[in-house]
Amino acid sequence: MDALSTPQRQTPKSRRTRGRILDTALRLFVEIGYHAATNAVIAEASGLTRGAMLYHFATREELVEAAVAHIETERARLFEAAAAEPYPPGMDAAEHAIDVYWALLQAPPFVAFAELEAAARTDPMLATRLASARSAFDHAQVGGDRFGAMVQAGADPRFQTSRDLGRFLLEGLARGALTYDEDARRERLLAVVKRAVRALNRRGDAQGLWSD
Repeated sequence: MDALSTPQRQTPKSRRTRGRILDTALRLFVEIGYHAATNAVIAEASGLTRGAMLYHFATREELVEAAVAHIETERARLFEAAAAEPYPPGMDAAEHAIDVYWALLQAPPFVAFAELEAAARTDPMLATRLASARSAFDHAQVGGDRFGAMVQAGADPRFQTSRDLGRFLLEGLARGALTYDEDARRERLLAVVKRAVRALNRRGDAQGLWSD
């Protein structure tokens, strides 16, 4: 379903209002969290009455489904724009990809999606609606040619593993809680991620990281 329209609500005004609601939902998921961002809170922050909100989203399920689609559209848009940017001359492609993906993970659509994933652990309705969005991103963006081009990775298991290692370590780091020397520890971890990805991308024994 298109996050910004339904067959009954195709007027420009309705599309704008729905878009404002979904933008507000994304922002509030980041700022106060999924559970605190109730339909009523989102409606108030969007400048809508309860009746106006119900016209566009009669239930929590309807809003969540549209919000997930909206957030996923924004994630894909940002990812595709980043992947289309050429990396600086002389810079290692894998290092550039890691820096780019790390920056993306700080962007509101990515933070909002991470918040939804955390909340979905105890919310079956949300988990169901996230499943297809997670799969689509994994296949079309990170798992497809775009991220492979960013790291200059091929299609064999070694290169797929280097891509996945970088991706999941970065996602874990973005969600982890570093309680002291945060900046220094993060920079050391990012440097190690880059070295590990470079090692996997090289032919040979990859310093024991890969066993053929």
